[in-house]
Amino acid sequence: MLDFTSALYLGMGHPSRSLAQWDTLTTGRPAALASPPGSREAAQRLASLQGCERGLLAPSTLHLFWDMFGALSGPRVAIYLDAGVYPIARWGAERAAARGVPAHEFPHHDAEGLLKLLKRDASGRRPIVVADGFCPGCGASAPIADYLHCARSLGGLLILDDTQSLGILGRGPDTRAPFGKGGGGSLQWSQSFGPDILLISSLAKGLGAPLAVLSGSEKMVRLFEERSETRVHTSPPSVAAINAARRALDLNDDEGDERRLQLARLISRFRRRLKEAGFGVSGGLFPVQTLAPVRSIDAPTLHERMLRAGIRAVLHHARNGDRAIISFIINSNHSPDEIDQATDALAAVTSEFQRKGSVSNAARSYRDGGG
Repeated sequence: MLDFTSALYLGMGHPSRSLAQWDTLTTGRPAALASPPGSREAAQRLASLQGCERGLLAPSTLHLFWDMFGALSGPRVAIYLDAGVYPIARWGAERAAARGVPAHEFPHHDAEGLLKLLKRDASGRRPIVVADGFCPGCGASAPIADYLHCARSLGGLLILDDTQSLGILGRGPDTRAPFGKGGGGSLQWSQSFGPDILLISSLAKGLGAPLAVLSGSEKMVRLFEERSETRVHTSPPSVAAINAARRALDLNDDEGDERRLQLARLISRFRRRLKEAGFGVSGGLFPVQTLAPVRSIDAPTLHERMLRAGIRAVLHHARNGDRAIISFIINSNHSPDEIDQATDALAAVTSEFQRKGSVSNAARSYRDGGG
């Protein structure tokens, strides 16, 4: 079975034998009392990679968003959400809204719409703008510089969920490095930096480690640390997860750009072969590639026929939830032959289904016509 469902974009799996050994999986202490071994070093390396002053590790982005909006809740702030923001960031904003913080939504990747909303609101509250650094649904980066300009014009703050970009996007993209270099994520890609930006990123995709990092200015990260509730009431990341993050950073330093180039070539091959076969696909040059609707066969049926043909992809709802769609997630461990097998199988399955459909329609017309 060829599998196109894993979001380990750079193929980093971190088997136990590859990790530094640990004396105990957890210290039994909350992070507010003592940081687990290696966590400060890993957090600082991640922050530097992303172009920020300081980082702080947490078990997940849910922990970070929950705490972030708890820390920022107050009578002098208002939240402005990009309509396409990932659900976990939205859950955090809902916590603040439950505490009375006004929360507004503006159209996806529409900086002009955000600016109009800010001007219309004009409440004197400090705006907290929230978005994803990169949207796999539409295959495009957020207009980060424009969002930042909107937030800065009113003394606000920009918070980005940079999970999709971390490990993939980097500085100075060109033909030899379509994703850019370094894998530092959206700020490096857009070259937008400042003390009024906070990044919340899971390492579970691009870097393959099950934990998250908050990155930003020394002042903002320290404020978060002081006000965090999950650092008091929940467990910190395990030492195993932290060691996986440290290994991921070493791999990224040594061979990350090579893995990103291999990934870009595989995605380009996939898109080219689908186009040649007459399929539409969205996602740009990003690992998540989503099929356009295929004539005369719905997504659940196509997904089931592909499974029979030995190809596993992701069946899910479109962003607006009104229809099912199929996405292929490509990672750097796939081979060119596997890309070819997948696209050939997709073409064969749809051709057979459409041929049978044409035969059935012809038979039905013959019967109904009384021939």
